[in-house]
Amino acid sequence: MFWLCSSHWFLGAVLTSLVGRTVACPPYCICDNIQRVVTCIKKQLTEVPITIPEATKKLDIKGNNINLIPHGAFLPIPYLTHLNLQKCNIQHLAEGAFRGLGQLVYLNLGFNNIEFIFQETFDGLMSLQQLTIDNNKIEEIRPGAFSQLGFLNFLNLEGNLLVYLPPLVFQGLQQIKHLRLSKNMLNNIADEAFAGLWTLKRLSLDDNELQYLPTEALSRLKNVARLDLSQNPMTYLGEESIRMQSLKRLALDNMALQEVSHAAFIHSPKLAMIDFHSNQLQALQPLEGLESLRMINLTGNPIQCNCLMRPFREWMANFTRPKAEVFCSTPGVFRGERLDSLRLIDLKCVSQPSDYEDEEELKLESKPDTSNQEKRPCPELCDCQHDLQHSSCEGKGLRKIPKGFPIDAQLLDIRYNDFHLVPKGSFPNLKNLVSLHMQKCRIHDIHTGAFRGLKKLIYLYLSGNEISSLQPAMFEGLLDLTYLYLDHNKLSYVPKGAFKLLPNLFALHLEHNPIPRLTDDNMEGAEQIRWLHLTGDNITYISPTALRPVGELQKLFLDENKLTAVPTIALAGMSMLDELRLSNNPIRQIGDTAFLPVAGSLQHLWLNDMGLEKIFDGAFDGLDARLESLYLENNKLNYIPDLKKLTNLHTIDLSNNPWNCDCPLLHLHRWIRNTNLKVTAVCDLPVNSTGLSVKDAPFDNCAGNLPEKTESESSKPGQEAKQGKRKPKKAKKQHKSERKNKKNKRQ
Repeated sequence: MFWLCSSHWFLGAVLTSLVGRTVACPPYCICDNIQRVVTCIKKQLTEVPITIPEATKKLDIKGNNINLIPHGAFLPIPYLTHLNLQKCNIQHLAEGAFRGLGQLVYLNLGFNNIEFIFQETFDGLMSLQQLTIDNNKIEEIRPGAFSQLGFLNFLNLEGNLLVYLPPLVFQGLQQIKHLRLSKNMLNNIADEAFAGLWTLKRLSLDDNELQYLPTEALSRLKNVARLDLSQNPMTYLGEESIRMQSLKRLALDNMALQEVSHAAFIHSPKLAMIDFHSNQLQALQPLEGLESLRMINLTGNPIQCNCLMRPFREWMANFTRPKAEVFCSTPGVFRGERLDSLRLIDLKCVSQPSDYEDEEELKLESKPDTSNQEKRPCPELCDCQHDLQHSSCEGKGLRKIPKGFPIDAQLLDIRYNDFHLVPKGSFPNLKNLVSLHMQKCRIHDIHTGAFRGLKKLIYLYLSGNEISSLQPAMFEGLLDLTYLYLDHNKLSYVPKGAFKLLPNLFALHLEHNPIPRLTDDNMEGAEQIRWLHLTGDNITYISPTALRPVGELQKLFLDENKLTAVPTIALAGMSMLDELRLSNNPIRQIGDTAFLPVAGSLQHLWLNDMGLEKIFDGAFDGLDARLESLYLENNKLNYIPDLKKLTNLHTIDLSNNPWNCDCPLLHLHRWIRNTNLKVTAVCDLPVNSTGLSVKDAPFDNCAGNLPEKTESESSKPGQEAKQGKRKPKKAKKQHKSERKNKKNKRQ
């Protein structure tokens, strides 16, 4: 009886406990304890609720006002599988904010105000499969941010402020299938940005600022079947532009394409569909190497149905070729007709009016089409794509900057003209302009207030001109300017405060100018920049404090200059520098602690093509746990310090060096054999190893065939192990007995 009463009491206590847990629901939320779903939508919450039932699997708290997600915010609810934090005005995700959510498979952080993704932001989300961070303000993703998301298959970063993808930025996404980077501001993608994404099937790069195809970066994507590059301001696709073996669907619509090479896709044999609609193509050659192509869309292009399109029409006629949607824009007699409805004899280039049956149509053809220009201004000789908000006067031989562009224009391309001078107020009423291209216009002078009114301008391209001096006033009014290209000009000196009126300047391109020295004044007033490009400036000297004003630099490009030593002292104080390029400088030796001032942040180091002869053993001191890539190819090295301390190394290039595969290099031989990295290093000496890889070299006289733990013992001169001989078993027993006797005597 007592047992029965005790059982009833125990069951009652358990039930009471369970009921207590079930009713633990915040008063402003709705808790479905059967489905284990909690919703707290638009409840003006300022923090994540702390009284949510522990067993909750799905939590939806979108539409609140939670500025910060602190460390361990969800530790009380470890069984979550779905979490929705959309439209919560989140500005900061603390490192470890999601720790404890080891079962979470879906996380939505869309439509917030997040600016940075830190290395430990997503720690603990080892089961996450879908991550949506669209429509935030993300400017930077720190390396390693996704390193723990090994099961993620969908990542949405659409609608952010990304302008650059650094090497290995997506490292760790071992199961990723779809990556969305649409509607950012990308204009630069590192060659290794997509390295390691072996499972990626679909990549969306549409609606960015890519002016050139990132061919090398895309070629790393061996399994991508669908690629969207639409709405990028590209004008040309050259030979072998797309080298993607598995690509099947390619979107290149709504761009500015004027020419496509016949061999652009020759290394994409599985390509089945290409969308070219709404570009500026007047003709297209037959595309080579596309045996699998089934559909090509050229609608919305000003196609000239004349002799230039005859080869393409013949190509279409082949029964094995794809279906092509092509409509004629000119000549007038064929306007609106399908190309495949015309005979080959109809496709001819007009030399005499009588070549056409209807001469009235030819007269109409010679008149400009103004039907679509009413109430849509555009300067003479220029082309304004109102739907894309792009205007272009490229290569028109203009002597003055035209006026009268559409007021909603966001991209203006006036490169390859002969302006010489940019006077005050050159761009009136273009308050929405984002990108301005003025490359190779023979500009030598820019007046004060030349860019006044361009309040939203982010990209200013002045490359390849004749600018020899800078004054702060020339940049007046460019408060949002982020990327300034002054490369390939005639600047021999950068005056103090030259960029002080550019508070948001992020990347400064000064490469290939005749700047021989960096002095203390050059960077004064440019404290805000993060990327500094000084490639090919003939720099021979950098003063110890020249870079002090730009102490928050992340990337410094000093390659192709005339430096004879690593500017170690000048690098002092750069606690954020993650990329340093010193390639093609005549630096023959790198001494101990050469990179110690930036050891806490440096991740990518270029030391190739320098004629480098010696690296001291302590040269890489401090870089142990941070350095990810090291480039030493095309030098004169026969020895390199031990690399085993570089535990985070992912890329290394040691090719084209005269390696001496003798005992001092034994450590490299062993390191290569034990690493998972691909390392190209070929022996030059000794003679019996010439042409062999360092990995396969014998190292016979250095006990290379013995375990590493015996290295110190076997390398002592005079020992039998060094001669490749083994001690007899009897001798081994004798030594063992002697050691035992000595031990007994000590006891």
